Amino acid sequence: MRQVTINERGIEGLAVSEAADPEPGAGEVLIRMHSTSLNYRDLMTVKMAGAHQPGLVPNSCGAGTVIATGPGVTRVATGDRVSPMFFQKWLAGPPTRDALGSALGGPIDGCLRELMVLSEEGVTKIPDYMSFDEAATLPCAGLTAWRGLIEEGRLTAGEVVLVQGTGGVSMFALQFAKLSGAEVILTSSSDEKLEHGRQLGADHTINYRSTPDWAAEVHRITGGRGADHIVEVGGANTLQQSIAAVALGGHIHVIGVLGGFVNDINVAELFRTNAKIHGITVGSRHMFENMIRAMTVAETHPVIDRTFPMAQCREAFALMERGGHFGKIIIHH
Repeated sequence: MRQVTINERGIEGLAVSEAADPEPGAGEVLIRMHSTSLNYRDLMTVKMAGAHQPGLVPNSCGAGTVIATGPGVTRVATGDRVSPMFFQKWLAGPPTRDALGSALGGPIDGCLRELMVLSEEGVTKIPDYMSFDEAATLPCAGLTAWRGLIEEGRLTAGEVVLVQGTGGVSMFALQFAKLSGAEVILTSSSDEKLEHGRQLGADHTINYRSTPDWAAEVHRITGGRGADHIVEVGGANTLQQSIAAVALGGHIHVIGVLGGFVNDINVAELFRTNAKIHGITVGSRHMFENMIRAMTVAETHPVIDRTFPMAQCREAFALMERGGHFGKIIIHH
């Protein structure tokens, strides 16, 4: 089989190679992978793992077909269309250290290979109406947005959701918010992307380059109330604005660090707003299955920017690094 490995730090360290075809053991399934999707985490792994885990197969998310099963497998069967779970050991309940240490694409070899052997507990069937490309976007980006807004935030109709940017998690957040009957404010530095976001259902848009104090604009839009939910992907560079923009008792779902890891925040603002700040690291298989049921009822289609063949994996990662995408980037196998 063909696979991509991180042979040295950085995008240039990615290489397509051949490896022996794996075989499933007891309780395991063999999956022929058709598509993987890129997450910002995958880019960070490629930039760092070459020094710490040379030979690692990157990419946490994908979709494929079960082509063989080992003894005792009952959850899926040969021919089933499935996605591997981001955390192989987080099946239900709250996260544990063991569960959070079982992520694909680091420390466990990821999805950017033609064949994978996984525990039957670590895969879930995907909806019939979705393509493999669409399903490959769900395990990380889709589930992160779902857990933040729905599982943790308990989003209800009529609430205001502020979505930062137009990457994969942000577009899922926009879609889930609209499915829930929420009002959505979308921020971006690109007017073109903001217009695309309006076409997907965003009610209000803010260009944060021309309006750097976008928290004030959020309060203007909401009549001084602020946003009930903020999908925080910027990290250090945007968290203070998120705290200023959140409604009393609102939720800030911290799911990204695009703008850095560390910065000062105004603690007094947290007291004033009584805001709840949640760190969101994807979710469990149970949450994934909840998300799949909701998406299937509405036939929600994930937003895909463009696709690349495996041989052009470096170009796909370079696009992620430039931030030139709207929604998800896919690699075909």
